Formats: sequence, structure tokens, C-alpha cells
Amino acid sequence: MSKKQIDRYEIIKRLIRKEINGTETARLLCLSIRQIKRLKAKVKKHGPQGLIHAGQGRRSNNQVDEKEKLKIVALLREHYYDFGPTFAAEKLSEKHNIDRDPKTIRSIMIAEELWKPKQKRKGSSFRSWRERKASYGEMQQFDGSYEYWFEDRAPKCCLLASIDDATGIVTQAKFDQHEGVFPVFGFWKAYLERQGQPRAIYLDKFSTYKMNQKTAQNNHDTLTQFQRAADELHLDLITAHSPQAKGRIERLFETLQDRLIKELRLAGISTIEEANIFLEKVFFPKFNRQFSVGSRNEIDLHKKLSAKEITKLESIFSRQNKRIAHNDFTISFNNQWYQLTKDQPATVQKKDVVIMEERLDGSIRVRLRGKYLNYELLPERPKKQDQPWILAANQPAVYVPPANHPWRQFEFSKK
Repeated sequence: MSKKQIDRYEIIKRLIRKEINGTETARLLCLSIRQIKRLKAKVKKHGPQGLIHAGQGRRSNNQVDEKEKLKIVALLREHYYDFGPTFAAEKLSEKHNIDRDPKTIRSIMIAEELWKPKQKRKGSSFRSWRERKASYGEMQQFDGSYEYWFEDRAPKCCLLASIDDATGIVTQAKFDQHEGVFPVFGFWKAYLERQGQPRAIYLDKFSTYKMNQKTAQNNHDTLTQFQRAADELHLDLITAHSPQAKGRIERLFETLQDRLIKELRLAGISTIEEANIFLEKVFFPKFNRQFSVGSRNEIDLHKKLSAKEITKLESIFSRQNKRIAHNDFTISFNNQWYQLTKDQPATVQKKDVVIMEERLDGSIRVRLRGKYLNYELLPERPKKQDQPWILAANQPAVYVPPANHPWRQFEFSKK
């Protein structure tokens, strides 16, 4: 008997000896008078054993069969030795038709020392909760995570991902070598072409997204390539001051570093190309069904782009730099020399400032006042020579009617 049961027995004996009444007994044991009457009857009939629960020491009706438990342990040790209880329970149900509650799997994993319960965190600094946005497409949280996603099967790489703030849907994810300008440009170009333009993007202060030098912070006209592209699209960028501020994308990466790495291992995937197909076709459709939530408003605030706007994305998502046209109408860029030809869609003068566009496909375009100039790539630095001061824009030729034109056949009457 437990100490509590022994104490109850002593009080019930006093009740039987009529030293105290039922009301006083109920107050002392914090029970109802009806329950006291039951306990009194049991003690009279069975003695102290009457206070012990009938199920105490008996095998639970819901206890896992020993044969099934051995099978679960074998599967856990062979395939899911580093999985969490919830994820392991999902895989046992999905692949082995073993439907057990995650709490049951958790207790088995703890007993087999395959899982160690996390210690409760001590009190941390207070952070106020921010309500989710109301509509899908109102704000996307975006970031990149460097990790050994393929474990020892491939080098460390970066996973770029965006998650909708209102619904928790992972709207797009892509593996790439790094979180530089071109991978980020490629990510958002594909996003805008497929889903449209969100109203805002919430991201951190990584150098790809924000100028962090003190001199640049004081000059608001100093923009990164990504800020310049967002400005052309009239897309709001919100910069977080701490990882906790954009907690939805941070929590996503924490989950993916547990689940996605193991899913890639089970699928036998070890290349970025295969992994990107797996993310789009297999992993995230199931992930979104399981973890997304409904938004307060059903409206989709993505702005669908027209065909003309989609065509402009090639230029917007290009790395752009200014260069000056030299006296011989050559331009130096990235250790290469470009010679502007005589036929141009716009008038070019010496010392004109042109925009050099490095596009995602590797091509170079030269832009002046919204027109793309014609050029030839030179094998080496050109030698100095006399050149005209201006390259005139192409003018349409003056139309001269032929000899047999009706206008030439007309004769004026003479009076």
C-alpha cells in the first residue's frame, strides 16, 4: 500500500469505530460522502485490500504485445535509430503498417536508449507574440540554411526556402551551392513566374539582402542588387533584427534539419538536382498537408504578372553595374572589352554611362536609356584610334516613289 492508502485506511477505521462521522471523514480525505460510504463498505468486507485499486499490478489492456514490441525495436534500430518519436511513428505507419501512438513509440525509444527527452528550458527573455498575417500571399518569410543535407554523401550546400506567414505553407524551396545574388535571383524569378508577386518579404540582414556597412547605412541610396530588384518590382522588404523575429522560417529549418535529411537518406538522394525534384514532387506537398493551417481570409494577395511583366524579369533579376563608354566606344567589364557597333537603337555619345546586365543564363546585355545596344566582344584591349564623337541612332530611309508609281503618272491640266 502507498502512504496515501495507509492514511485513508486509518481514517476509515476511525469511521468504522464511530470516532468520527461520515461528514468529517469526507472533509479529511477530500472526498464526497458517497465515496466514503463505498470505501467503508470495502474495508468492512476486504480489510486493507479494499482500498487498493483492482487494476493495480495488472497488465494494461492497451499494452504493446511483446512480439510486436520486439519488431518495433528491430525496425527502430535498423532504419530509424536517429529519428524523433513522432517522425518514427509516422514512418512505422507509412512503411510497415504499425499504427501506434507517438507517445507509445517514445516510451519504447526511451527504454531502448534511442531517444533522450529534452530538458525543459529555463526562463528566457520575454518576447511578445505577433499575430499571423490574415491572407495568403500577404507576407513571405525567406531565408537560407547551410547544412550537410546529404550527410556524408555530398558537400555542404544551402537550402533556400520561403514560407507563407498566414498559412505556414512552404511556397517554394530549392537547393543551391550558396546564398549569393544569382541563386536568390533565380529563386525569386521562378517564384514570381509561377505564383505571382507577394506583397512583402520578411528576411534577415545577410549581405545579399542589405548593406550592413556604416557608410552604406547612412546613405539610403546605396542598395544591394536584391534591394534594387525589389525596388523595381515595388516589392516591400522587411528586415528582421533577430532570428526570433522571423521565427516561422527559423522553425521550419529546425524541422527540416531533422526530417528532410532523413527523408533524403531513405530515398537514396545525394545530388542537388535530384533533391530539388524530390522537394517539389514528393516532400513538400505532403509536408504542407500535414503542417499548414487555414488563414483568416481566404483571398490570395499574390499579384499575377502579365506576359510583359514576366518578360522584364530577365532584366530585373540580373546583376547590374554602371560603366562609361570610352572615346573609342569600347566598354571594359569583368576583364573583357566590348566594342559598340555603328548600328544602334539609341544615340550613343562618348562618356555615356551604360548599364551592364549579367543575366542568369550567363549572357551580357548593355543598356542605355531603356534600349539594348549592339556590341562585339573583343579578344584583347583595343588600340587607340580616331573615332566619331557620336554613334547616331538608326534612322528609317526616306521613301522615294518608283517611276511607275501612280503619283508619277498623274498629269496636271494646263489652262
